[in-house]
Amino acid sequence: MRDAELELLGDVPRDVVVIERAFAAGSHYPAHRHQRGQLAFARQGSISVMTRFGHWLVPPGRAVWVPAGIEHEMQMLGPVVMLNTFVSVDAADRVGLATHCQVCAVSPLLYQLLLQAVELPLVYPMDGRSHHLMGLLLTEISMATVLPLHAPLPMNEGLAALCRSLLAAPTLLMDTDAMAARMAMSRSTFTRFFRKETGISYMQWRQQACLLAAIRRLEEGQSVTSVALELGYGSPSTFTALFRKTLGMSPQAYVRIQAN
Repeated sequence: MRDAELELLGDVPRDVVVIERAFAAGSHYPAHRHQRGQLAFARQGSISVMTRFGHWLVPPGRAVWVPAGIEHEMQMLGPVVMLNTFVSVDAADRVGLATHCQVCAVSPLLYQLLLQAVELPLVYPMDGRSHHLMGLLLTEISMATVLPLHAPLPMNEGLAALCRSLLAAPTLLMDTDAMAARMAMSRSTFTRFFRKETGISYMQWRQQACLLAAIRRLEEGQSVTSVALELGYGSPSTFTALFRKTLGMSPQAYVRIQAN
């Protein structure tokens, strides 16, 4: 489906529409927004999503929710097959979908619903199986588990610039005292300021920024050991434990999935 056709989805008289798109490795979708909310499921490959408010990474088998009207960019990390669920604003409000971007897990049931839904015509029957399938799909999206694959960006320009520099070269070795010094603040003032600006602590933010970088480096073919040591983890086992806790699988298993 071409970009012009995507815009026409706003005129489709259905609350929920699912389409499939394939992208070559490295494809970049410049800043854009949709009339509908978008659940982008990475059936194959990984997706990097950027907005003014932060950076999200979508590994294979996960999805990102982008509410209607949010300007965002997308970068394809490797060849990507994406199942996009476009949800009307009324339907998103009705089931309480988030008003901010977030990466979420895709349960086996949600995955099967997506596979079934993408086979339906855009204007599917409003009764019977199609109607119930799409209703259940919307419910499952609203219940999906949110994953911490997000590094929020603060509104303060000075702090945002500092965070972007760390996103470009993340390391666990950049501690709170060093960040506070760069902002010409005391440790306690910086700690309160950072949480107010981002909603999380600096330590949490740093960990998430490093995890996003780790995933990208693994996809580029770097070894688990080199990724762990370059990012400042104490040992590969420490990195592996955090990776497993966040993604539910080891780095090695993640690499195997990427290779298939």
